[in-house]
Amino acid sequence: MHDYHKPGRLASFADLLAGELPGAWGSIYHPPDHTNDLAELSDRVWDMDLVAESLTTHPLKHGAVLTREDGAQLIVLDRHDERDGFLIAAVAPRNIPAEAFRGLREPDGIALNDDPFLSAGSVARDLLARYDASLAQVRNNAADTQEATAEVRPSQPDRVVLAWQADGSLAAAGVTASAADVLLANGFIHDEQSGIYRLSSNDSAALACAVHQTAIQLDARGITAAVQHQADRSTPTATAPAAAFPPRTRTASARTR
Repeated sequence: MHDYHKPGRLASFADLLAGELPGAWGSIYHPPDHTNDLAELSDRVWDMDLVAESLTTHPLKHGAVLTREDGAQLIVLDRHDERDGFLIAAVAPRNIPAEAFRGLREPDGIALNDDPFLSAGSVARDLLARYDASLAQVRNNAADTQEATAEVRPSQPDRVVLAWQADGSLAAAGVTASAADVLLANGFIHDEQSGIYRLSSNDSAALACAVHQTAIQLDARGITAAVQHQADRSTPTATAPAAAFPPRTRTASARTR
């Protein structure tokens, strides 16, 4: 069983491992006094299995981060069992909205023996293959989310802008607490990171009904509901105050991936 009080052992292993992985990788060791860095890394470990379980009983005291030239990152940390070796896990990318990770399985980490040359093969065949697939998907999801919310205009205290999105959802941003209560009561979901309220459904009739009820309830609070239509998409029919909803009859479509 290895000695966890010899941090140089982990740093040396990580350096050698980085040199054996496919692509160009660098290694940075974070000693115990890098408390802020270690806390952030613990939060970004992209794992819900072996490594996550280890961190619940053995908080991260030190570790080495391997970074590829495209920004992909792995973390090497101690293995707290009766076997020699280490654990390695993917690190989730920064500045990605939580919505982009929803429904996506984590590229769970793996256990390694203490031979960095043999371990490199295991990482490349197993963890890296799954990590690259998950990374590509989450970045694609983030791009879709950014595209879908790019046209959402901030609302005003007496006016809520409900914007139809390319994916068939309805979004609003910058609303007051009073307007937010109405949106939430009608099925809108609040994304705390972006601040956007979004309503999604594959049922165009249900969406039209929700728009209608939302407009009525906002009007009762002295707030105008204005719908922002995208020129390149269709929207469901909704009956609402004439000032807020120009008469149109269209059919909503939901994008599938």
